[in-house]
Amino acid sequence: MRQVLTSLALAVLTIGLLAAAPRAAEPLKVVATFSILGDMVTQVGGGAVEVVTLVPPGGDAHSYQPAPKDAQAIAAAGLVVVNGLRMEGWLDRLILASGTRAPVVVASSGVKPLIMGDEGGSGAKAATDPHAWQNLANGQIYVRTIAEALANADPANADGYRRRADAYVKELADLDRWVHDQIDQVPPAKRKVITSHDAFGYFAKAYGITFLAPSGISTESEPTAAGLGKLTNQIKAEHIKALFLENMTDPRLLAMLAKDSGAVIGGTLYSDSLSPAGGPADSYVAMFRHNVPALAAAMQKN
Repeated sequence: MRQVLTSLALAVLTIGLLAAAPRAAEPLKVVATFSILGDMVTQVGGGAVEVVTLVPPGGDAHSYQPAPKDAQAIAAAGLVVVNGLRMEGWLDRLILASGTRAPVVVASSGVKPLIMGDEGGSGAKAATDPHAWQNLANGQIYVRTIAEALANADPANADGYRRRADAYVKELADLDRWVHDQIDQVPPAKRKVITSHDAFGYFAKAYGITFLAPSGISTESEPTAAGLGKLTNQIKAEHIKALFLENMTDPRLLAMLAKDSGAVIGGTLYSDSLSPAGGPADSYVAMFRHNVPALAAAMQKN
């Protein structure tokens, strides 16, 4: 009987200790609008965050059509991370419909935006270019902004967010130097590229490349016949061979351009979206590691 009572006492004590032990904090629920931002949040947040990305890898954030589950995800979030610069034209209505009280952080805050004109003969009016992450110096600004937003939303893990952000910023700074080294090996006269739509303005300015595109900043814009003819003539006159599809755009337009100009499609670039997990550009860093050698090799043929 004494042994039984002792065992019962130990069991009660164990249950009491388990009940009194602090529970592990649940991860902060964060919604990111598209895959590049989702990866940045994951890199900075680590195990302290649970990230939901609205526009999946391979999706088009310009023309995305939100679903009811997206409003539910935002309603349950502790933080919402957006690009801004008029990238997500569908977002304000979605946030309003969700009824969320979560803070919304604009990752591009602090970036000097580019104003793009009628690039590539697309007929598009001047507009703010939202693709600021294509300059790795801007990517570092994104990371700092995201880290501070996470720290404010979850002060208990603030040190971890800032520590991971420091390491990530260093990685991006090293990557930026590597990109410059790769592009510097291409003679300046050869640094011309044709892409599906005008998503590389920040990359062009940062790394000294001329990008031409039949469509404007948004994938929703349509090129004019006159603009296509002008671009075809320019490709022929300047002997441009570096012609690339983007992973979330319709390939038919560029195929027609290649046929009319004699240029050859050299592969796929990742601009507005990452590849699915395990693909060649399944992180922000991997996107540059994939795009840059492909661009350098193709430009050498110009």
